[in-house]
Amino acid sequence: MVIPTPICDMNLPALRWSLAGALTALTAAVLLETLLAHEAQTVENRPEWVHSAAATHPRPNWPLPVTASPSSSGEDGFVHAAEASVDAVVHIQTASLVADPNNPWLSMLGMATGRIAQGSGSGVILDSEGLIVTNHHVVEGAREVRVNTSDGTSYPAKVLGSDPSTDLAILEIKPDRKLTSLPLGNSDDVRVGEWVLAVGNPLNLTSTVTAGIVSAKGRNIRLLQPDATRDVFPVESFLQTDAAVNPGNSGGALVNLNGELIGINTAIASQTGSYAGYSFAIPSSIVAKVARDLKEFGRVQRAYLGVAIDPTSQGVRVASTSDGGGAEEAGIRAGDRILAINDFEVNSFPSLQEQLSKHRPGDDVSVRTQRGDVTRTVNVTLTNRHGDTNLLPSQPPHASAAQPNPSSVASRATGAELPALSAPWQTSWGVTLREVPTATREKLGIRGGLVASEVRQGEWSRQGLKQGFVLLRVDGAPVNSLADLRKALERAAAGNEEGVLLEGMYANGRRAYAGVAVPKEMLQPRK
Repeated sequence: MVIPTPICDMNLPALRWSLAGALTALTAAVLLETLLAHEAQTVENRPEWVHSAAATHPRPNWPLPVTASPSSSGEDGFVHAAEASVDAVVHIQTASLVADPNNPWLSMLGMATGRIAQGSGSGVILDSEGLIVTNHHVVEGAREVRVNTSDGTSYPAKVLGSDPSTDLAILEIKPDRKLTSLPLGNSDDVRVGEWVLAVGNPLNLTSTVTAGIVSAKGRNIRLLQPDATRDVFPVESFLQTDAAVNPGNSGGALVNLNGELIGINTAIASQTGSYAGYSFAIPSSIVAKVARDLKEFGRVQRAYLGVAIDPTSQGVRVASTSDGGGAEEAGIRAGDRILAINDFEVNSFPSLQEQLSKHRPGDDVSVRTQRGDVTRTVNVTLTNRHGDTNLLPSQPPHASAAQPNPSSVASRATGAELPALSAPWQTSWGVTLREVPTATREKLGIRGGLVASEVRQGEWSRQGLKQGFVLLRVDGAPVNSLADLRKALERAAAGNEEGVLLEGMYANGRRAYAGVAVPKEMLQPRK
């Protein structure tokens, strides 16, 4: 049995978090260390079924679920929910090219060989025309994706969009008939202790249904890792259940007894890679918004309140507000406690993220806050990461099989396209920027960036940026070299923008953001 690597020990050294996915025997050796692995199950790893337990122990006296849809036949909620959902859950199969590490010489020449790895997971049909939601990690890096419906029909699928920040992806197929879809439920109404079903394709056993209860809400298990270089800022507010979920369930449905989709099964807590008591699902409130954005724009339109939250305080306490952000303009100040968004109570950072993830930049939300003994409600206009209410432009459909162009990589490596940053550069920002040392790049897992080797009195220091800050993005555009920074500043100047948004991190991994004025002059070398 494949044992995945731990994702987060959550202060329990023996506990390992694994995605609800497994590897085929073909890819286990190569992808064992991959954090979010594709899922498959070989015949050799088929579980051994145990029959003796039922004969020697009495059946537990569990309470029966309430009838969700009463009928003359007296069918109970389990049967109703299973019949409503099993045909709306699909089996997803992927093919990915895995590099062969045994021939580094071909890799250096841009002629690396590889082999095809098969993976599998689950998905949920959102509409009868063929729109399907699944996990990002199920289709990540796939060259080919196929969807198999419950009647055995197989369709080629196109990835319309994928969002690693929420671990969700949207697929499209072209069926020759209307498909059975699963209606979206409201995960905000889900209560701890409520009965639910997990529907998916675990261990290559298609159309499998298991039952359990919701054991917690708003869980942040630190499953998704932030990566500012790829614009990944995780949103985690999982539903925790004890419904049995195993490798192959990733992307499958968590269903209430009304037969409504309330979550997408994503992860399990396990020491072995198989179900050990707890599983986690992305709430349908997040799924609905992300699916709508990915279908319409090919990317997620993420909304921001304009606050930083104090992680050391109980509840949701504002540590600071962004200059000109929606929260500051609405009168929210450092030290205020956020109690509710649109009358939905928030008592933790994950619950705040969940409520904000329903909205787009430009939306107005009602925020209930407490300052001292005074509670008040204010209206806040949400913004994008740049501090305005503009929606990001649409991007082309997700090219999951896209590979780097070897000639482009070679040119970049030799400096044929971009000038090398061999000397410090200084601007009216009051900062000296240098090439990021190799050791720092490897530690942070970044490819480029510019590091502030000296910060003097000026624009950067006024915004709180300090020596050692690694600049990774300007106005959302990656900065891998001085040329990238120049282009970003030229675009800002050409657009008559007064400032730009800087994104980056320090050597300890702490992320930082700052809005600074466009420098009076473009970067010039100091001889």
